[in-house]
Amino acid sequence: MRLRALLDTDALGLKLLGGEDELDRTVRGVMTTDLRDPSRYLSGGELVLTGLAWRRDATDSEPFVRILAQAGVAAVAAGTAELGDVPDDLVVACARHRLPLFAVHESVAFATVTEHVVRQVSGERAGDLAAVVDRHRRMMTSGPAGGGPDVVLDLLGSDLDLRAWVLSPAGRLIAGPKAQGASAEEPTLPADVCARLAAEHLAAGRTGRRGPHRVTVGQTTYSLFPVRAGGRAPQDPPGGPSARDVRDVRETVLSDWLLAVEADAADWAGERLDLLHGVTQLIAVERDRRDAARTVRRRLAQEVLELVQTGAAPAEIAARLRVAAPVLLPGLGTAPHWQVVVARVDWDGGEVAGGPVAQALLEEILVDPASTGPEPSDRIAVAHTGDEAIALVPLPSVASGHADSGTGILADALLEAVRDPLTAGLEDDGRVTLGVSAAVHSAEGLRGALEEARHARRVAAARPGRVCAAGHQELASHVLLLPFVPDDVRRAFTARLLDPLRDYDRRHRAELIPTLEAFLDCDGSWTRCASRLHLHVNTLRYRVGRIEQLTGRDLSRLEDKLDFFLALRMS
Repeated sequence: MRLRALLDTDALGLKLLGGEDELDRTVRGVMTTDLRDPSRYLSGGELVLTGLAWRRDATDSEPFVRILAQAGVAAVAAGTAELGDVPDDLVVACARHRLPLFAVHESVAFATVTEHVVRQVSGERAGDLAAVVDRHRRMMTSGPAGGGPDVVLDLLGSDLDLRAWVLSPAGRLIAGPKAQGASAEEPTLPADVCARLAAEHLAAGRTGRRGPHRVTVGQTTYSLFPVRAGGRAPQDPPGGPSARDVRDVRETVLSDWLLAVEADAADWAGERLDLLHGVTQLIAVERDRRDAARTVRRRLAQEVLELVQTGAAPAEIAARLRVAAPVLLPGLGTAPHWQVVVARVDWDGGEVAGGPVAQALLEEILVDPASTGPEPSDRIAVAHTGDEAIALVPLPSVASGHADSGTGILADALLEAVRDPLTAGLEDDGRVTLGVSAAVHSAEGLRGALEEARHARRVAAARPGRVCAAGHQELASHVLLLPFVPDDVRRAFTARLLDPLRDYDRRHRAELIPTLEAFLDCDGSWTRCASRLHLHVNTLRYRVGRIEQLTGRDLSRLEDKLDFFLALRMS
């Protein structure tokens, strides 16, 4: 709004004392202050309301007005309730700095002026941004790629002073404003905050509550808006508000993006909420466009998978890989090493097909969580068959933190950054299990890699927890055998060896179980174990002797050490 409009509103009781030539200035906000230096709270364009409590004598007006002018405020409105009249020294100082000055009648509360300005400014901004968003929506839906989420977020920042980010369900930053003076790769939202917001978003999504969801992290409040697949607004099911949404929330909860706005939307007017929901629809259009672009990579993965599973000749598989390599790694020139990653999402009851959910999830979590933007996920080819998703990963496509030509993707590292958000989305009725193969260097190795990844996933499935992974390294270990030991055998074996020690610990607080674990971990070294437990060696020898007495075993024998080791692992 313009300053001139304030004078046209009789209810505000404003009287112009100076700055007639500056009345076309734009008012972008309002602030009430009696600080001698309020500059830290000013961003420019404000109407500053003041009761003049900062003024002790005539010399105070000049520095106060100079600070306001340097901050770029639109005008000053001084109350007359305290001094009766606005002092001349303030009028002179404002004239010197070409800063418009109003007097506010003592019968008019500052709250009245504030409410009027905020209402006018918010309405105008919302209207302006709605028009811009509408134009951008038409541009994106009628043209090819449009400007992407970053353009929409820039509009929110410039027109509504709202900082906002688009996040994946796993907490990866898709788009957002950059810190002032930061490099293009340096986001303003730390990775731990992204993960926390994603977890809160997924947890809220599982409850079925309508967004936005309010979350406070540290001292900052965020409002989370779901970005629904297909650009559908969260409050409008297919067929209209009264139609039943045939989609189970579990079909999309692990794949839908979210819009995180640094603001508390609890008190927002309906018009502003509608506007933000419109922004999420616009971002969803871009999400759908990028999903469509993955069709080629998914088809390549599906074709390779079918050839591998049907026992096709290595030469035929190699030819298909040569087609896939330039698509996944443009400019590479030669076929890379490959890894296979198998994932499965299981929901209680079995009503929801897990394959498509696992496919979308695997496309996301195979991207380095430290990377930003949507493009890194365009280097992953994922197919699904039944309830299983299978990724064909060219190693150079994964960021250095996750893969290199020597080690490749590590199962535990793959899920470390996304475990908390995914656990929140799975709530108490879902599981994600994942297996990773070793790297293979030719088409002949893909069949073995697929079987290896599937075996590793079954090892992960035998572990407790909502989100579990296992790698090819574990298939050469005794650990591979433990998940497949029948439960009754496990219970009997561990009870026979460990129950006497547990009972003794309960009665005497002797810590025999921790002592046994440390002794085995130190390979039976008395000095190293005593040092780790901060015990005298004689005390350690007494405890080990008590363990042998209670169990009838001899910890100097390899067989008995191995039995204790396996019992502790299975317990």
